[in-house]
Amino acid sequence: MLPTMPVQGSKAERKLIKLFKALDTSKQETLLSFAEFLVAQANGNKETNLEQGDEKQTITEPLEIERPEGESVIKAIKRLSETYPMVDKDNILHPISDLMTAHMLQGKEAEYIIDELEAVFLKEYQGKNT
Repeated sequence: MLPTMPVQGSKAERKLIKLFKALDTSKQETLLSFAEFLVAQANGNKETNLEQGDEKQTITEPLEIERPEGESVIKAIKRLSETYPMVDKDNILHPISDLMTAHMLQGKEAEYIIDELEAVFLKEYQGKNT
């Protein structure tokens, strides 16, 4: 008789691992990227200042970062986070999460989701600056 391995991790961790293993490689990478995004937001990774020598320059205008052809949703979120570093991502985490869910689970096209993400970031930026 083989010894049984003790169950490690919480119920949620075990469920996440089971779900992760059920995904194909591409979806696993998307899930990992999204998890990294959520962790960065939870840790307060707000890139609102650029170092310039000993001085800090606060960014108040969006940066001009072109949308590449065939961009993935995760890369779009990263690009938009860099484009709008002054936006508090905590304020838009819920709509971003909803859009990711629509893409991953409901199969909405990446191009449509990215258009919606751009609108979310722009709206948050405009609301912050009005």
